[in-house]
Amino acid sequence: MARALYIHWPFCARKCPYCDFNSHVRAQVDDAAWRDALLSDLRYEAAQIGEPKPLASVFFGGGTPSLMPPSTAAALLEEAERLFGFDPDIEITLEANPSSVEAARFADLASAGINRVSLGVQSLDASVLRFLGRLHSVDEALRALDLAQHCFSRVSFDLIYATPGQTETVWKQQLARALSFGTEHLSLYQLTIEPGTRFATDYRLGRLAPLDDDAAADLFELTQDMTESAGLPAYEVSNHARIGCESRHNLTYWRYRDYIGIGPGAHGRRGGVATERHRKPENFLFAVSASGHGLSAERPLPRGEQASEAVLSGLRLREGLDLAEIAARFGQRLEHIADPAALERLERLGLLHRSGTHIAATRQGMLVLNSLVADIVTGDLLAA
Repeated sequence: MARALYIHWPFCARKCPYCDFNSHVRAQVDDAAWRDALLSDLRYEAAQIGEPKPLASVFFGGGTPSLMPPSTAAALLEEAERLFGFDPDIEITLEANPSSVEAARFADLASAGINRVSLGVQSLDASVLRFLGRLHSVDEALRALDLAQHCFSRVSFDLIYATPGQTETVWKQQLARALSFGTEHLSLYQLTIEPGTRFATDYRLGRLAPLDDDAAADLFELTQDMTESAGLPAYEVSNHARIGCESRHNLTYWRYRDYIGIGPGAHGRRGGVATERHRKPENFLFAVSASGHGLSAERPLPRGEQASEAVLSGLRLREGLDLAEIAARFGQRLEHIADPAALERLERLGLLHRSGTHIAATRQGMLVLNSLVADIVTGDLLAA
């Protein structure tokens, strides 16, 4: 039963050179039309669920959701509470870029019901921000962070490391500075070269030389040591938090639980069915006006696929997962969930912890997570 709601706001403050999807600028938005469309989409999903359970988390993500009118956020939260109910300590997160325009709206968004913000700071180095193509400055990001800490009860921000040429000394200084701000949560991502991005083109043409694997692994180790010493241990491969301050919404994904997804391009999971909304904003609006929802596809997921996804997601978490629980949950034989010989080999190599049917990746295992999952998941499971 879904206890998490994801709301995708597709519009950006400005056209972004790195993403062809979030290219609709703020001036093009009919706020009333979008409020009504998102409310209709939400009501449709509520009707599919039947007897609801109170929501534990709501997450506003997408393009630039911090530019969503606070009145729209308030209307969506009010309707979500009416339809599903809220846990007394519900987590309501907003993704935000640290621009002065967006930061100026923090107080109103907090009044609308947002109680947690996730800031896309990305770097405390001006040259890295330029390399990443970000339009905010370090000073602007720090002012937004300070304002966020005054407006919201829970604050997280992200940084990208292992950028070309980055040394342990430089990253250690930046991470120490980041930890000094006293937030309860940090997302620390290694730079990856994703297909279809400017970075992929630059790499192919020889204009970008990524950090080599050994140097990136050293930075990963440094990151784990420093965050753990500061009281923000990793609870997921790239996410660090004080005990009890982990992102409840993201834990829903990594524990492979159902969640509701509304808005253009939003994905969801509903009782073994994968849901997907129309990606283009204009197509989404047309679909809602025609049928009352923005759904473009529903796909029943084979139980074997669900079990393999649950293993993949669960191994991202420091807590790991229980193979017997996964087997029972998806009606699979335990030996079909994971290859026993592979588990023994990976434990022997120091890449996996095992205790009965519970498994978790070690720190070294987190560095080769995709290979780890490929070794563990059996062909029988993928065929189920």
